[in-house]
Amino acid sequence: MGTPNGLRPARLSIGVISAGRVGTALGVALERAEHVVVACSAISHASRQRAERWLPDTPVLPVPDVAARAELLLLTVPDADLAGLVSGLATTEAVRPGTIVVHTSGANGIGVLAPLTDRGCIPLAIHPAMTFTGADEDVARLSETCFGITAADEVGYAIAQSLVLEIGGEPFRVREDARTLYHAALAHGGNHVITVLVDAVEALRAALSGQELLGQEMVVDAPGGLAERIIAPLARASLENALTRGQNALTGPVARGDAAAVARHLAALAEVDPDLAESYRANSLRTAQRAHAPQDVFAVLAADRRGSA
Repeated sequence: MGTPNGLRPARLSIGVISAGRVGTALGVALERAEHVVVACSAISHASRQRAERWLPDTPVLPVPDVAARAELLLLTVPDADLAGLVSGLATTEAVRPGTIVVHTSGANGIGVLAPLTDRGCIPLAIHPAMTFTGADEDVARLSETCFGITAADEVGYAIAQSLVLEIGGEPFRVREDARTLYHAALAHGGNHVITVLVDAVEALRAALSGQELLGQEMVVDAPGGLAERIIAPLARASLENALTRGQNALTGPVARGDAAAVARHLAALAEVDPDLAESYRANSLRTAQRAHAPQDVFAVLAADRRGSA
């Protein structure tokens, strides 16, 4: 994808604070767009290793020195550390007026950057709607990622949009007052699906334990094993159906109104792990609400943990 009107932004000297999974992935992507990461900070051993691998020509420096070298300062610290970092930077002379200051927090808009905005910096919130694992595919995934951007004015939005388009992403605007809701939606869809799938894999392993196939005992408890191979095509199809058909993609006993099957599921799961059964109950309740299931399904789901229904 190109930049707006085919214009190519000026090459920027970029400082990255800090060299975590997001910071290094974005640093690599921006360097591939011919910007230059002139310095980064890395405190932990893992961060230093990550910087050495992904940004081998970039010096690792203290935070004030990184800020002093940067025309664009990329703040990729955890959400809980962002406000403190900004306040600390604002008390130094390291960040020059006119510096473009970008954070990658999903939950925060540009308000958290106010101490640096007051010093004449250009505040941008640019959040990649993607999960980062520290693996090689992190950088490749950025070209398929949407980025939620918040800026103070149209100049800021133009800068943010150009940066995202340069690395192959798709920019979209998020209002300052909608950042928390936006982030909650992504956390719900991105994180909880992992919990549900890991729970499903563990239940499936328990169901298959001790079984035999062609006279040989199956290995069902190793990562990437039979349980994962069984659930993978189902989960991928369900995800695709949900994204293309919405609520109409719902299938299974809750959507069919099969209260007896739901009750048996709860009892079987409780034998494996009562907490897993309660997670199934909570998700089934939400599914029942969406599917307008019969009242007997709700009655089963409202029963106590002893499965008295």
